[in-house]
Amino acid sequence: MSGLSYLEKLLDGVEVEWETLDKLALLRRGRVMSKGYFVDNIGDYPVYSSQTANNGMIGSIDTFDFDGEFVSWTTDGANAGTVFYRTGKFSITNVCGLINIKDSSPLNYKYLFYWLTIEAKKYVYSGMGNPKLMSHQVAKIPVPIPCPTNPEKSLAIQSEIVRILDAFTALTNELTNELKLRQKQYNYYREQLLSFKEGEVEWTELGEIAEYSKTRISFEQLDETNYVGVDNLLQNCAGKTQSNYVPKSGNFTEFREKDILIGNIRPYLRKIWQADCVGGTNGDVLVIRCNNNSISVRYLYQVLADGNFFEYNMKCVKGAKMPRGNKEAILKYRIPIPPFNEQIRIITILDKFDTLTNSISEGLPREIELRKKQYEHYRNLLFSFPKPVSADN
Repeated sequence: MSGLSYLEKLLDGVEVEWETLDKLALLRRGRVMSKGYFVDNIGDYPVYSSQTANNGMIGSIDTFDFDGEFVSWTTDGANAGTVFYRTGKFSITNVCGLINIKDSSPLNYKYLFYWLTIEAKKYVYSGMGNPKLMSHQVAKIPVPIPCPTNPEKSLAIQSEIVRILDAFTALTNELTNELKLRQKQYNYYREQLLSFKEGEVEWTELGEIAEYSKTRISFEQLDETNYVGVDNLLQNCAGKTQSNYVPKSGNFTEFREKDILIGNIRPYLRKIWQADCVGGTNGDVLVIRCNNNSISVRYLYQVLADGNFFEYNMKCVKGAKMPRGNKEAILKYRIPIPPFNEQIRIITILDKFDTLTNSISEGLPREIELRKKQYEHYRNLLFSFPKPVSADN
């Protein structure tokens, strides 16, 4: 990868023909599989569905419907239009579609996959509150074929584009795997540093050293940066993002700098953030304010970010379908309080891991985000073929 000049040389003077996908490939849907079917037919062959976690895999069975190289897409729901490159023996459910390139088509599967990561979402229909991308919509997506009169050269160009994008993807995956390892290391050290035997240190209930915020803040003082709902708190103690929603009226629970915010819906998602500003939140987020000088607020945050707290919280939840933390029980959670200098030593160690694994300004998440942007830049550049009016969406 030697930059723009290399890309220009690769694509210089290349003739491009646009064909709709139905002329290049066969499209089909998966089949309905019940929970009972998975139980009765458990095996080694993966089944992919509409989710994006775990590469879309929801289970495995003892048979397979497909064997080879394919591109699949999610047809229904929040992930509609998400595209996957598939190989090997597998099956898909009815909320997935499958693309099988015709033998006569000069088209590389990985090349098609990368192109559809740009285009597929543009064709999603979001009417009636349930996003969909059905086969007849995918069939009409235009695909650029370089050098259509010379299949050998066309496939060579496609392969080179794939090679470049694969390199960026591999780098991002490497960083993502590094992040996962560091997160495991972080959790290990937190568990070790916060494990105290009975009698080794003083223990007290959370409600003895902290309380829920009782102060209010007007909507007029809130914007996307300082309004925090449960939706913009990140899972697994990763902080928060800017809010997509800002209230237009009313007063809200105020949080202040250093207050600890905990998502109180589905506590197993482990949503927690220590505030670095003044802002507001709603009843789905708890605001814990320390009121005792014997404990460092940052140390308290690390204790509450520990898995033991969230396990305790889940044992005390109310509701089944949408479990909610029990506010009274949370205040009874027992907090170990070592000497203040030991608290400082602990948070000094753990904060280094926190910066590395969670910081969007200087840690691995920032590096991953930069690599993703670089990948998207080159992907868009590599696919910047002149597009005829008839091929526009």
